Amino acid sequence: MKICIVGAGAIGAYFGLELAEGGAEVSLIARGPHLAAMQAGGVRVRAGGEERRANIRATDDPAELGQQDAVIITLKAHSVPGICERLQPLLGPETTVVTASNGIPWWYFHKLEGPYEGRRIAAVDPDGTQWELIGPERAIGCVIFAAGEIVEPGVIEISGHLSQKRLPFGEPDGSRSERVQALSRAFIAAGFKSPVRPDIRSDIWVKLWGNLAFNPVSALTGATLEDIARDAGTRAVVRAMMAEGQAVGEALGARFAIDVDKRIEGAEQVGAHRTSMLQDLNLGRPMEIEALVGVIAELGRLVGVPTPSIDMVYALVKQRAIEAGCMPG
Repeated sequence: MKICIVGAGAIGAYFGLELAEGGAEVSLIARGPHLAAMQAGGVRVRAGGEERRANIRATDDPAELGQQDAVIITLKAHSVPGICERLQPLLGPETTVVTASNGIPWWYFHKLEGPYEGRRIAAVDPDGTQWELIGPERAIGCVIFAAGEIVEPGVIEISGHLSQKRLPFGEPDGSRSERVQALSRAFIAAGFKSPVRPDIRSDIWVKLWGNLAFNPVSALTGATLEDIARDAGTRAVVRAMMAEGQAVGEALGARFAIDVDKRIEGAEQVGAHRTSMLQDLNLGRPMEIEALVGVIAELGRLVGVPTPSIDMVYALVKQRAIEAGCMPG
């Protein structure tokens, strides 16, 4: 299977190494010193006390690679619209595209039965760029559980306590198409637990459920997951946000397999982990505010579910990002 990973930072390069070792024909699109290091010395991944290396084709020019069977975009959601035009050489009539970003995906309402089928979401695709240039008919959903960072250009360290090799996939219409099964097989050959799920949207919601609350609260307070969960005040805030988020998700047909308190306890057990939004703030990078928080406020208005706690934290974290120069756009 010919697979191109776009935005091959920590997670994208890690996927590339695993897929290449599993027998896929892999190429990476990256930039800067990280790209130069991968071109010169291959991809190096450190996990579980060992380091592995693989030579994988890497470039900053999609036109060099030609049409792919699958394109996996591991950029943060706010960065994807800006690269859609450059991705066109990768996209053939049968190419599938997986936007492996946190949050609600831009194609969410594609083939979702009900009154909102085909609706576009302004928070994650404000100009409709992804809908028009990628096309919802190419979309396959997934949920990423891996975590890692680039410790030096070309070298990725995977966080063992956060990185389960779970990576479920699913078609927007819930079918077991040949294309989603082929993607599943490629990742299973690479050592991942990658079932084809009949309701990938519910899987997306369960992961987003914690992120929509813990990420902005951590950015506002500087606290780790365990500190937020153990403090009565901040725990109450995230619980209120998660309860509102669950109500929005259920109004759209999502199912939550665990209750809110167990989901909070799961975050607490991760320990002294700084969320990605807090890390971005500390490093002066754009923060995933719209894909994790703003989108839930938008969907709440759509389905008529009040989200007062989410709206309040959304306003506060946006202002924090603006003041820090970390608000995308």
